[in-house]
Amino acid sequence: SPYSKTEVYGNYLDVANFVSIPMDPEDAVFTVNGTYQYRPDLLAYDLYGDSSLWWVFALRNPNIIKDPVFDMKSGISFYLPKKSTLTGLLG
Repeated sequence: SPYSKTEVYGNYLDVANFVSIPMDPEDAVFTVNGTYQYRPDLLAYDLYGDSSLWWVFALRNPNIIKDPVFDMKSGISFYLPKKSTLTGLLG
């Protein structure tokens, strides 16, 4: 979860403290095609085998992707974090 480092007080979350996904020179550049337009969950499933990791694209590319669903338009290019990087960060 992107909120894994955010404190929980009773039933409430504190101010968001998102996981930081570092840049890696080996990260691939990906250009969205029609298959993945508005579907970061499908891309996460195809890359990482887990559709719940859709949020990593926005955290890795904060200057490109502000809205992880509606900014995922055909033609946009961004960096894909490696699966090994995510495994190291998220366990």
